[in-house]
This record gives sequence, C-alpha cells and structure tokens, in this order.
Amino acid sequence: MSATMSGSGSAPCRFAHYFIICGIDNETGLEPDALAALYQWLEADRQGKDPEALAAGENFDQSPLKRTFKSKVLAHYPENIECNPFDQDAVNMLCMPKGLSFRTQRDSRTPQFHSFLITREDGSRTYGFVHTFYEEVTSPQICSAMQTLHQMHQAEHNASAHNCPSSSSSSSSSSSSSMDSLASSLDEVESPSSTSSSQGGRRNCGCSGEGYDSVRDTLYVSKAICLITPMPFMHACKRFLSQIHRAVISHQPPPLPLESYIYNILYEVPLPPPGRSLKFHGVYEPILCQRPGVGELPLADFPLGEAFRLLGVENLVQLFTCVLLEMQILLYSQDYQRLMVVAEGITTLLFPFQWQHVYVPILPASLLHFLDAPVPYLMGLQSKEGTDRSKLELPQEANLCFVDVDNHCIELPEDFPQFPNKTEFIQELSEVLLSYGLSPEGGNTSPEPAVTTQTSMLEKELKSTSLSELVDDRRNGNLGGEALDMLELLQGNPTLERLQALAKRTGVKVARLETLAAGQKAVRDESVGGRSPVEEEELRNAKLNVQLREVFAARFATMFADYESFVIQNSPDLESWLTNREQMHNFDKASFLSDQPEPYLPFLSHFIETQMFATFIDNKIMSQWEEKEPLLRVFDGRIEKARLYNVRAPSLRSSVYQKCTFLKESAQAIEQRLRKIDHMAIHPHLLDMKIGQGKYQQGFFPKLQADVLASGPTNNKWSNRTCSTQRRVDRHRQQNEHLVLDNDLKEKYMQEARNLGKNLRQPKLSDLSPAVIAQTNWKFVEGLLKECKMKTKRMLVEKMGREAVELGHGEANITGLEENTLIASLCDLLERIWSHGLQVKQGKSALWSHLLHYQAREEKNEMLSESPVSNAQERRKPESSVGLPALRVSVIQDMRHIQNMGEIKTDVGRARAWIRLSLEKKLLSQHLKQLLSNQALTKKLYKRYAFLRCEEEKEQFLFHLLSLNAVDYFCFTSVFTTIMIPYRAVIIPIKKLSNTMTTSNPWLCVSGELGDSGILQITKNVLEMTFDRQNLGKLTTVQLGHDNSGLLAKWLVDCVMVRNEITGHTYKFPCGRWLGKGVDDGSLERVLIGEFVVPCNDEDGGRGAKTPPLQRSPSQIRRISITSLTGRGNKPTTVQIQESIGEAVNNIIKHFHKPEKERGSLTVLLCGEGGLVWALEQFFHHGFRSARIFQKNVFVWDFYERIVAFMENADQIGDLQEIPEPLGPNCESFCRYVNAINNMPRNIGKDGKFQLLVCLGARDRLLPQWLPLLAECPVITRMYEENALLRDKLTVSSLVGVLETLSDFPITLETSFTKSVEL
Repeated sequence: MSATMSGSGSAPCRFAHYFIICGIDNETGLEPDALAALYQWLEADRQGKDPEALAAGENFDQSPLKRTFKSKVLAHYPENIECNPFDQDAVNMLCMPKGLSFRTQRDSRTPQFHSFLITREDGSRTYGFVHTFYEEVTSPQICSAMQTLHQMHQAEHNASAHNCPSSSSSSSSSSSSSMDSLASSLDEVESPSSTSSSQGGRRNCGCSGEGYDSVRDTLYVSKAICLITPMPFMHACKRFLSQIHRAVISHQPPPLPLESYIYNILYEVPLPPPGRSLKFHGVYEPILCQRPGVGELPLADFPLGEAFRLLGVENLVQLFTCVLLEMQILLYSQDYQRLMVVAEGITTLLFPFQWQHVYVPILPASLLHFLDAPVPYLMGLQSKEGTDRSKLELPQEANLCFVDVDNHCIELPEDFPQFPNKTEFIQELSEVLLSYGLSPEGGNTSPEPAVTTQTSMLEKELKSTSLSELVDDRRNGNLGGEALDMLELLQGNPTLERLQALAKRTGVKVARLETLAAGQKAVRDESVGGRSPVEEEELRNAKLNVQLREVFAARFATMFADYESFVIQNSPDLESWLTNREQMHNFDKASFLSDQPEPYLPFLSHFIETQMFATFIDNKIMSQWEEKEPLLRVFDGRIEKARLYNVRAPSLRSSVYQKCTFLKESAQAIEQRLRKIDHMAIHPHLLDMKIGQGKYQQGFFPKLQADVLASGPTNNKWSNRTCSTQRRVDRHRQQNEHLVLDNDLKEKYMQEARNLGKNLRQPKLSDLSPAVIAQTNWKFVEGLLKECKMKTKRMLVEKMGREAVELGHGEANITGLEENTLIASLCDLLERIWSHGLQVKQGKSALWSHLLHYQAREEKNEMLSESPVSNAQERRKPESSVGLPALRVSVIQDMRHIQNMGEIKTDVGRARAWIRLSLEKKLLSQHLKQLLSNQALTKKLYKRYAFLRCEEEKEQFLFHLLSLNAVDYFCFTSVFTTIMIPYRAVIIPIKKLSNTMTTSNPWLCVSGELGDSGILQITKNVLEMTFDRQNLGKLTTVQLGHDNSGLLAKWLVDCVMVRNEITGHTYKFPCGRWLGKGVDDGSLERVLIGEFVVPCNDEDGGRGAKTPPLQRSPSQIRRISITSLTGRGNKPTTVQIQESIGEAVNNIIKHFHKPEKERGSLTVLLCGEGGLVWALEQFFHHGFRSARIFQKNVFVWDFYERIVAFMENADQIGDLQEIPEPLGPNCESFCRYVNAINNMPRNIGKDGKFQLLVCLGARDRLLPQWLPLLAECPVITRMYEENALLRDKLTVSSLVGVLETLSDFPITLETSFTKSVEL
C-alpha cells in the first residue's frame, strides 16, 4: 500500500497519470460490442419492438470485418491514483470508441492518433492521448472464429442475394426515424481498402470480394496505447506514443526496455512549472513542452491553425458565435482527432468565459441518445465514409449549429445575431493566418502525415548521432558513470591537461578523451540551439496558437472593458449572497447595454443572458471573499493593462475596431521558453527487472512487467525538489475546497442555482443501463422545468418593473431589445421541450410538427362532424366594448394565420411566430394545454420519458406560462411589420338620440406607428367594415368624417372601435362630439386619439390581469378629471391647470430620453387625454367669456381669429403702437399659421383647428413666442375675465419658460394632422 501511495503522492505534479493498453483479450476471445448491443436495445425499445427478442438473435448481415467487437483494457499503470481515480469503462470506450476492428493484409493499416477528455463531476478535466495501430492476430481460436463468422455471413448473404441491390448499402434505410438514420451513418468507418472501385458494388453487398480466409489471409486487430495526463500537452504525448510504437515495429530492439520509458514518463517527468519549459526523453528523440505563466492565456496545445484550416475563418467565427450564445453544437467528422481539435480549439477561444453545459467532443455510438438532450451541448459525432449529410436526421435542429468538419461547412440556426465588428475581426484573424502561410479560407491543403511505418526510416534514425548518444546515455549520468568520472578527473587535473596539450602538438591523438569531451560539448550545444524540424514546427504552431487566441481575448477585453462598473455587489458576506443568489440581480444589464455601441446590441443582449456570462459574473462577485478564479485573474489583468496604456477610446459608445496589441509579446514569451529550456527531466534508465520477461518481438507490443510499473520511486529527488511549492499551492487549494465543500449552502448553490445542466456536462460513461439512461432523462425533465420557471419569472419581473415605472414607481430596467431577447430565449426553450423524447422526427421544428399533427386530426374530425373546429371552450367572450362581434379563438385559427404569412419560409420560423402571436394574445398557456389535451397524439409522438409525458411537470410548466398573461406583449406586431393584417372597424353612435342615421357619406382613415390605411369609404348606414392592410403597428389615430350631403347631414358619434383580427388587439377612439355644419364647432372631420382596450371578464383568470394601457401617456394615474370647455363637472383650479401643463411637457421630455425603439406614440402625448393640447386648452378656457351672444358658444379659435383680424387691420393702417416692437416677427408667423389652417380644404372644426395650431407651434418651436403676443393683444380684454390666467403676466412668463424646454427636441407630427396644411 505504501508503495502505491508513494507512486501517487506526487501525482498532482506528474506529467502523466496513467499509461494504458487496450485491445483484444485472447482469453475471452471475440465478444460482440456490449455497447453496440445496448444501442440496439435502445433502438428496439424506441421503435416499440421487443428488445429481448432482438438480443437473442445474432447479426450476420454485416461482414465480420466490418462489425465491432468488444475491446478491453489489457493493462494500466499504476493501478490507481487518489486525485484521479481510474475509470476503466470510460477509458476503454474513449480509447476505442468503435470497439475492436479487424483488417487483412489487403487493407490499409495506417496508425491513427486521437485524443479525448473526461470531465469529472466537479467540472475538472483529464486528457487522454491515444495511438491506435494494427497487430497481427496469432491466436488460432480467434482466426477460426473469424472464419466461422465469415462463412455464416456468406450463407446469410447468399440466401438473400436475389434481392440485394448492387447500388446501395444495406445499412442505409429510408426510415424517417432520427436514430435509425444515425445508426446507419455510424456503422464502422470503412478504411480505404486496396479493393478497386469497380468492386464497390460487390463490397457494399457484402459479397466475397473482401472476405476472410484463414489459410490465404493474415488477420490484424486494432490495439491502442494511451497516456492520461492532467494537462493537455498534446504534441508531447503524440510524439512519445509514436516513438514507443516505432520501437515496437523497428527491426532492432529499442536502446532500453519499453518499461524504462513508460516508468520515466509516469514517475520521473514532472509537469513544467507555470512560465517554464521542460525537456524529457522519448525512445529516440528528446521531447519539449512548455506551460504559460500566471499572467498569460491558459495552456492550449491543440493546433488552432488546424481548426482554421478545416473550417475557414468565416465559418469558425460563426461557430464561435453559436458557442457563445449557448446553442446546441454538433461537430461531424470521420476523424476523431479532428473532432477533438475543433472542440478544444473553439472552447479555448472562449477565454475568459467557459462552456458550462454538456461537452463530449467524441460521442461514442452507445451515447447517441444524448443527442436528444434538451439542453445546450457541444458534441462530436463520427461520420461514416461517404455518408450524405441529408440522410442524417437529428432529434432537434431548431437551435442546432451543425458543423461538417470534413466538408468545411456549417449550418446555422435561424435568427442568428452577428458577432460585433465581424468583418474587421475576420480581417485581423486572416492577417495572423497569412503571416504563418495559412489561407484564411481554409480547405483541404496537404493533410497531416500519418505515423510512418517504413522501417528504412527507422534504420536511419538508429544510425543518427542523437540516437547513439541516447544509447550511450551521457546526458544525466544515469549509466555511463565510469566514463564521466574519468572525464571529470582528466579535465580537473592540471598535469594531465599539460600532457594532453603536448600530445596534441606532437600529433599524437588521445581519442577516447576527445570523444568524451566532444560528446559533452554536443549535449551543451544542443540545449542552446540546434533544433529539429519537428521542434521548429511545434514552436511555429505554439506561436500561431497564442496569437490567434490573443486576437479573440482582445475582442472581449474591448467589449467588456467596463464590465466591473455594472456588477452589483450588495451582500455583506459570501453566505448571505449564496442564500439570496436566485432572487438577486448581479449585473445591471440595462445600463450596460445602454452604454454599448448600437451595432453590438443584438449580440450582447443575447450573450449577457447565457450561463457562461452569469458564471463569469458570479466568479467576479465571489472573488471578494475567495481567491480569484485563474481565467478571471488573467482577464482583469488584461483590462488593467489596457487602461494603463490608455488603449481604450474615450467614448464608450465607439464601435471603432481596435486591433490586438499583445501579439508580438505573447509569441516572444513562448519562443523564449522553447529556445531556452528551463528544466531537464531525469533520463530513462534500466530498471530492476526480471530477466527473460517481455522479450522483444518485432511488430508485437510486449507484455510489460507490471511490478516495476505499479509504483514510482520512494525517494525521488525531483519529486521532493519540484513539488514543494506545488504541494504548498495544492494544500492551500485543498483547504479552500474543504472549507467550501463543508458549506452546505455552497454545495446546494453549485448544484442548483448557478449551473442549470452543469451536472450533465459529461454523460456518465461507465454505467449505461436503461435505468441510468432513465435517471439522466429525469434530470433533463427537472432541468427544463427549472429553466421555464426562471425564464417566465425573469420576463415577468422585467416587464412589470417597466410598467411600474410608467406608473411612477422606481426605474426601468428592460429595453425592447432585452424583451425581444427574453422572448427569443423562451422560443428556444419551448423547442427544446418539444424535442425531448421525440419518437420520430419530422421537419426541423418539433413544436410545429406537433401542431401540424394536431391540425390534421382536428380538421379530419371537423369534416366528419361538420362542426366548427373551435369548441365551446375555445370561444372568447365578446370584448368589453359594444359593437364588435366576438373573435373566435382556437389553436387552429392562429396556425392558419401563420400559414398564410408568405414571409415566413421555415418550420422553425412558423413555430416562433405562433409562439409570439399566442403570447401577444395571452393564449400561450391555453393553446399549449389544448394541444397537449390530445393524449393519444402525444403518446404516438413521444417516448415514455419525454417531458411532455410527465404529467406533474407538464402542469407546472403550463402554470408558469400562464403567469405571462399578467403583462402585455406586442412581440408579434412589433416583429412582423410587413405582413398583411385584416382589421375590423365599428363606428358607435350615441344611441339615445334619434338622429343616429345620417344621409351623408361617411369615411375613415386609421393610422398606426407603422403607417395608415388611407381613406376608406363606409357604406351609408352600415357602421361596420373590414379591410386588409400591411401591419399598421400599434394604432394611434383615426380620422373620421363625412361629405355633408343630404338632409340629415349631422352625426353624433360616441367612439370608433378598431380591432386587429389576427392578434385580437382592440383600440377605442373616443369622440362624443357632433360632426356637421352648424352644430357643435361645425366640424365635418375629427382626428380621434386611440387607447388600447384591455380584454377583461374572461374565464382565464390570468388574462384579465390589467396593465396600464400602453397607448396612453404615463401621466394617466387616475387623477382628478379636468373637464373640457363645455363646463360639465367640476372646473379645474389654477394650480391644477399649471400642474397639468408641467406634467404634459415633462412626459414629452421623458419620451425623448427613452431609446428610439421604446418611445411609443408622441401623438398621444400631444393630443391624448392629459396631453399638451388638452392642458393648454384648460389654460385658454380659464376666465374665457364663452356662451354670450344669443346663447351661441364662442371657441378659443374665435379669439385667435379676432387677434389675427386685429393685427392685419392694424398693420394696414400702420397702427401697431399698442403691440411692443419685438413682437413684430411673431405677429407675422402667428397670422401666417392661423390663415394656413383656415384656408385648408379640410373641415376639422374650431377645436380641431386649435389642436392643429398647438401641434404645429410645438413642432416649429413657436409656442413660447406666441404666448406673450396673445397676452399683450388688446382683444384679450373683451374676451377674458380680469382673473384669467392669460391676463396674469407672472403666470404667462412662467408658462413661456416651461414651453421653451421643448425647443431641444425634434417633434414630428403624424400626416393625419398635417395633411393639406400649406405653410
């Protein structure tokens, strides 16, 4: 036990933790791959067949050379390490993901290299590096078993030969099942065989062209050697393993037994300390590796240049954006190492962020059900040679980024925001690639050379000087001690040195001594200069890697240079922060976004909602109480440095691209480390081994002596020396971890609050029983429900927060952009829920597919019963408004609306539009409940474990969605701005009066934020009409008028109601006035201001929840009603009038301080209830002498006309003495505006003219100049009482000051107001 412990005691500092051999176990012989059997069991279960019956049968359809057989871990050294326990199942599965494969002498047997990683439960990673080669099968039992299997396969084949199509592979099927097509595409990769292409047809049929005959053929089987390391030193491990393999196939035995080299790398080679480089020795050549310093980007040894070559810069940046936005990423390639290079490359570039979800760069065939995972993932899938992408159907594609690595192309999800400054960013990356001779377009340049098998090359290597030095082993004094002692003695002895000099002069050679000295000099020289081409290539790769990463890191340092200012830190200690973590906002998103350049917003608004960003901010907050997380420390250092050099432009909102300034510096740091080696590991040496064991036999990997490899040295000088600091650091870290883990809160927080889905980052590879798979799916269900709860809560809190602001409470913290992001994220969640546990996949959107099935069934039932689709439950009660017929509400009806929208071309787009429409109509929960009420359909479409078949969770999910009915969304109207929408308008007269019928011809014009309907003629005495127009947006005004023809040309209208027939949104336009000459103010046309009608008294409790009408100004807190001129009700006091003007002006100013997309309707703030026109009307009516002459009302407009008449008259007779001089130009502008309004062809009545004058005066900044003019004019004495506000100079001057504040803002008016006014 002590020996084992000594072996593992310094494990954290060791370069490698395990050396592993996987292959065929001659004792147990050929076993079908158990994982492949499990996969078939899952498939049978999914298709409803009996899995047990399937398991009983044997599969002879495939040639035995194509089938996979069970591989085993034949040996691993050491037995176990405490800090990294050995997981035999996982390692076996990832070393040989496809199990054992067989070849004959006709097939290509090129060795392959690939890497893998295992993510432990705490999120830490271990890396594996695998060298796979083929070894001749010597066991006669296995050869004869193979022969028997081949004969059975041939018999099976001959029996079905008559229906074997020669053109297509038997494995490809036309099944629509996603997993079937996956299975067919994931059959064993066919190696490039020497069989000519003309035999392709026969081969596909499994005909005898490539059979196995034990007499004629030599059988080979795959074997893998693997290193498990704590850090990803890919190049070093690759070189070490390839040298071990070269030693096995070489004609001459290696200088030392293989155990010496394996023992050396396991126990005597340390990890290089941070910021240092290390040289250790393989079988034939030295191997270098280096580790970045504390302030540098963390270690990443996978060749990024290769990832860029495989995908091209443009595609890689798009993939990078998808990863940042936490979409589902599926990499697809024949080559395991390519999958690993792209996956590791892309996650490396995320610095300072980290991928927080499922991460499986190589997905073994037995884990295909993980593609069903309804969470973000990054997975790699091996493709079969020649498989067409179109045949690969995946469980869910709505939010999927599919990366076909071998064909250099990617398929992106819809609604995909671009990375900020993408063009300049790609340009900078291209410059870095070009400086290293790589094409930015990527593509297939010369592939990486395979590991050579030519022994002639090895002979040359054996004769090289570096090898002879290794054989003599002069470097560390491990073997050649006697010779070194002699050299030291001679060099240190002055007498002998004089003798040597004398001998040289006389021409006598002291050969042995000179050779020794030259050897020592060569060793010293090589450690300074003289690098091999392989080492030069590695240096070039390392420099390219770090420079590409620096460009990415610099983008984040620019985008998040000020992130710290927006971090909300309001907890006194860690415990209280952890306790309240879920309820707290930890980042001021709205303020952060408002500080960003406009082009960055689409991307940033999505990115700051991701788990990786939340974790980054959590780490920042926790760094107050704990040691800073390493990536965060480096990133904060970068930002500090940038501030020091003042790289950042002074303007925060600048989107000017800033290039990376660290490129040269970072490459130099790596070059210095690799040019000047800091540490040299102990050289491999002879071990105390039993003689005669592990005898060298060319081409066969020897059986290693387990006892010498089981544990390391007990008194290793290096481990005592190198590990002391490392141990201190580890002890400190472990103490911290114990402190942390003792804290139940932290544990709970880690599991639940912080990282939804993080416990699923790596599927458990060791136990894959159906029970474990069910458990995994249960975790998914719980995760989805939790995510739904969080998302709906966030949407509610943000939206209600905003509406509370409009009611005067607190500050707004949501922008339209953020709202759109939250809704898009809800759409993604619904797609993932509907994709979970699908039986058969049809189309890219699982939700739309389900809706189509539902529609087909309902329409079929409708035809059978010949009754309307919508049942009693689906009818909404009539709106609270009179006059509008009830709107029929049904899932099918809303689907038809979406299907009629020609602008949407894809199923994913249709599903999202349907979700937005249902959310806007406050019917999302009700619709989905209706959809899921058809249980027979749900059972047909979904497996037993699917989320939608978990009754309790489904109910909770619908309840969370129901809570969204408490707020108003315009997420459909505001997004689909170009679609045609049917509108219904109803004119409601005041019924109690007899003359509701008019003989004139009425007309209507409806205006909204996006346009107007144009003039619509209404049929006489028909007060309702429908019309189709391109989306008008939120409705703002209605122009209503008639042509004054016939005997009864007077019309008393109560209001106009207009409804959007798709969204059901209804607007009321109050009137309450006459239209007709000689009645009221003589108006034939009125401009009415709209207000949004909130539906109420519905069965749906949630839908009736009332929110403030969005169409009205925020001042509409139920204040005292200030009535209009007719004197009905209480007259307002002077204080109330002044307050209402101040508030109206204040609301207009607030309007302009909102972001442009958030502002809503300015018309409402000018002309609506409580608007500027309304407030000024109260001001002008105060003390106004109306209703005097023959009881006929006098209007404010009459006062204006008299002032104009007085001024024009005085001007003609040259008598303007009564008007002060400076008011001259103002007189002219006032007269011009009043005359222009009077001369226009429209008959809008005197109150309409007053409204128009106020609006034009506000637009052209003339109101403050006109007011003193009106107050000074002599006409005022005849028309206003002594106590009128207009006659109080102090009040007038303060009002002028208030109105002048509007001069800073660009007021624009709707065309419904300004039509026909010529100024």
